[in-house]
Amino acid sequence: MLQVMKIVVCVKQVPDPEAPASAFKVDAATNRVVPPPGIPPVMNGFDEQAVEAALRIKDKNSAQVVVLSVGPEGAREVIKKALAMGGDEGFLVNDPALEDSDAHGIAYALAESIKKIGGCDLVLSGRQASDWDQAQVPAGVAELLGLPCVTLAKTVSVEDSAVRVQRVLPDGYEVWTAPLPAVITVSNELGEPRYATLKGIMAAARKKVTVWSAADLALDKSRIGVAGRRVLVRKLFIPVKEGKCEVMEGDTVGAKASALARKLREAKLI
Repeated sequence: MLQVMKIVVCVKQVPDPEAPASAFKVDAATNRVVPPPGIPPVMNGFDEQAVEAALRIKDKNSAQVVVLSVGPEGAREVIKKALAMGGDEGFLVNDPALEDSDAHGIAYALAESIKKIGGCDLVLSGRQASDWDQAQVPAGVAELLGLPCVTLAKTVSVEDSAVRVQRVLPDGYEVWTAPLPAVITVSNELGEPRYATLKGIMAAARKKVTVWSAADLALDKSRIGVAGRRVLVRKLFIPVKEGKCEVMEGDTVGAKASALARKLREAKLI
C-alpha cells in the first residue's frame, strides 16, 4: 500500500442543469450558450461524484485530495465546494488564452497542470460533463500522461498499489484492475455525494486556491484556444419540437377506438 496517496480530481463548472428550459439561450452568431441571468453555474454532477469517490478512498487510506479545474475565475467556487466536502488543496487554470478550447485543449492544460503539481497516484473525474456530454477530456488526460484509463466506475478502491473498479455495463458491471497511477471516470451509480458540513465550509474558506496561467504551465499556444481546436462547431442551435394532438370523437369507448383505428389505417400505421 502506498504511504500517502495523492489523488487529483478534475472538476468542471457547467450551467445549472436544473435551470428552466426557458432560460437556455444560444447565440447563433458565435455558436455559444448564453449564460442564463441570475442562475449561477454549478459543479458538474458527475464530477461531484468523482470528488465523493476520492473522499471514500481517503476515508480508508492515507491520502491527499487535490481538486483541479480549468475555467474562468468563477470556477473557484466549484473548487471551494469540493474543498468543503473534504478536499485538501485546490488549483485553477484561468487564462483568456484557454477560451474556446476544445476537449483536446482542456485535456492538455489539465495534463500539464498535473505534471506541475508533481504528478499523482490517481486521477478521478466524472464520466462526462453535463454541458457537452462528450466524455473525451479524461481519456485525453490519460493519453497525454501515458496512463491506463478505466471509464464508468460505480466503485473505486485502492488495493496493493493498484486501483480496483466496478465498471458499469448495460446489464450489470465488470471488475477491472489497473496499476497506479491511472485515470478513472466515475458514473452516477457510485451513489449520492456527501454534503459539506459547516466545519468543512469554514475550513474551505481558509484554504487558498492556487491560480495558474497558461504561461505558468508553459502551455503551447498552438494547442489551446481557437488555434488548438481539433473540433469545429459549425452550428449550435436549440432543436424545435412540435407535437400534435387530436381527440377521437364518439359516444362510447368502442366508437372512439374505431375512430382511432380508422385514423391509423389512413396514416398507414396499421
